Amino acid sequence: MKRKNIIMAVFGAALAMHAAPAPAQVTTGGPAAVAGARPVTIERIKVHAPTIEGNLEGESADRDVLVVLPPSYGREPRRRYPVIYALHGYSIGAEQWTGEIHVPTTVQNAFARGAREMILVLPDSNTVHNGSMYSSSVTTGDFETFIARDLVAYIDGHYRTIAKRDSRGLAGHSMGGYGTTRIGMKHADMFGALYMMSPCCLSARDAGRMDADAMKALEAVRTPADSAGLPFILRAQLATAAAWSPNPKSPPLYLDLPVKDGVVQPQILARWAANAPLAFVDQYVGNLRRYRAIAIDVGDRDGLKGDAQTLHEVLDRYGIGNSFQIYEGDHTSRVAWRFQDELIPFFSRNLDFGPAK
Repeated sequence: MKRKNIIMAVFGAALAMHAAPAPAQVTTGGPAAVAGARPVTIERIKVHAPTIEGNLEGESADRDVLVVLPPSYGREPRRRYPVIYALHGYSIGAEQWTGEIHVPTTVQNAFARGAREMILVLPDSNTVHNGSMYSSSVTTGDFETFIARDLVAYIDGHYRTIAKRDSRGLAGHSMGGYGTTRIGMKHADMFGALYMMSPCCLSARDAGRMDADAMKALEAVRTPADSAGLPFILRAQLATAAAWSPNPKSPPLYLDLPVKDGVVQPQILARWAANAPLAFVDQYVGNLRRYRAIAIDVGDRDGLKGDAQTLHEVLDRYGIGNSFQIYEGDHTSRVAWRFQDELIPFFSRNLDFGPAK
């Protein structure tokens, strides 16, 4: 059946560009285990997020988090480690994210091949509409501050970390790449290096046409749980609206869509555009200059390639050091290898492994 033409206003377009109404987790290839690689330890914990409490959507403030401890963690009780915070993409959570990037194999392989040992933290930021956008909203809760503040404070308080910004890295893929871009620009006091993998949602887009069936599908949603039966693209639009155009006076979803009664709502599009990193990057040049290193990568067959390259060009224009790679692949086909061969070694080179001062 031919896919309906639906509105792809602003970031809904970027989210849909690389996905279809398919199973949430994408099956990805991954590298074979390196012989002799020492095992990591994965802990599954709950982290309470005061910044998510009281959200109108009913999202739990007790978030699932996976903590990957390096091979030496249990043997060297006096040793402290840098931390990589790795953010998952839209329509999956932290558990699915580990499957797509083939953790623990890729982490163990990277260490076995010479990357310095670090702690990895993978928080779950999924929501009833399948993604928080790592944003701050009364509807979903303040996931931006959860990642940048609550989570960091918890990890520093419960694990042997090097508790300083130069020893923390922030990374993510797709929606997680967007979260890395957004949080990285706004919270440079918390992180020392950034790695954006195929970041989505970087630029504002014009509203397109919404067909009658798509409009009816969205209007039929009466509770947040009703969105579970929607196609990927429509569900992504609800997630975007919950994150970027919340409305506490509009139950039961507490959000405003960019089209109402078939009419485009420019004021809602403006609110969505205000969340586009390419629209607000100029306001955070000083913060971006503080990073020890910034990396961006994207596949040559990924529809997000153009925006990723534009972000790289903006950073270059301001003289902000960054690496940019276009590799052979689509949105997900090489993500496990990139995580192993590029992302972990990048942080191994660029984080501070010295003691906290």
